[in-house]
Amino acid sequence: MKTNKKLLTILTLCIALLLTACGTTDAAGTDKTNESLTETGTVSTDSSNTALNDLYQQENQIFADHEAVWNKVFGMMSKSNADPSANYADYLADTVEANKDSFTEDELKTLTEDMETIRKIEEQIAELEQGTTTSDHTAPENNSEAASPFRNFSGQDFDGNSVDESLFSGNAVTVVNFWFTGCKPCVAELSKLDELNNTLKTMGGEVIGINTETFDGNEAAMKEAAAVLESQGAKYRNISIDSASDAGKYASDIMAFPTTILVDRNGNIVGDPILGGIDNQDNYDSLMQQIQSVIDADSANQ
Repeated sequence: MKTNKKLLTILTLCIALLLTACGTTDAAGTDKTNESLTETGTVSTDSSNTALNDLYQQENQIFADHEAVWNKVFGMMSKSNADPSANYADYLADTVEANKDSFTEDELKTLTEDMETIRKIEEQIAELEQGTTTSDHTAPENNSEAASPFRNFSGQDFDGNSVDESLFSGNAVTVVNFWFTGCKPCVAELSKLDELNNTLKTMGGEVIGINTETFDGNEAAMKEAAAVLESQGAKYRNISIDSASDAGKYASDIMAFPTTILVDRNGNIVGDPILGGIDNQDNYDSLMQQIQSVIDADSANQ
């Protein structure tokens, strides 16, 4: 069953919206008297992480209980701009309101009730996240490099070949497409992405895909994704990444699928994300304009 990918990815990543890596809960609950104060703080953070994960599971269950109508909503998110710091219920409500004529009265009633529940859950999530961020002693150490999730990149393609940040340094521009197998708009654009990859190869660029279900080398998910790619004639590289990596955490903030970004030779994200499939001509034109800008800038710096 495929539910909201923002939340499914969050469950995969343990806690999606935290700015720091998640730890594991101390199952024995023992007092680590020989550990430093920082490590003691981590144990406290782990408790918050467990509570956050439980809240995310509650949200995911709501989407699973009314999967058909929520899948309609998720398919309509492509042209919305999401603020990951805002209450997710507001984002959902804006999408529903903008497309309310597409739903029956019963569907709107279900969505409205679900969104109110989600709003309350999101408020609890925000409180827990604020507490965890405040108690995180490493937060002040973050620097500008940490803002780029692709500078220390690693993963493996679906053939088992290792991939690192040289992927980006070898290209004037890299188009990174985030998708998941059950996302119809994602699948619909795969052949167009393959065409784009062939075009970019002649321009010094490349398209790569990151399927959010294939994190941590999930072989079953990679096999399923590979079959979908093959069915659409898409041969460009797709990469499985570590859920705890910076790129994995970046993916956790994505609220609408598919999402496409541009990464320059130095691993920096350039421009704004393209939300929605590039089989939409407006999205394609916008993406190509951004691509040309990155390539021009790269040429000027050579």
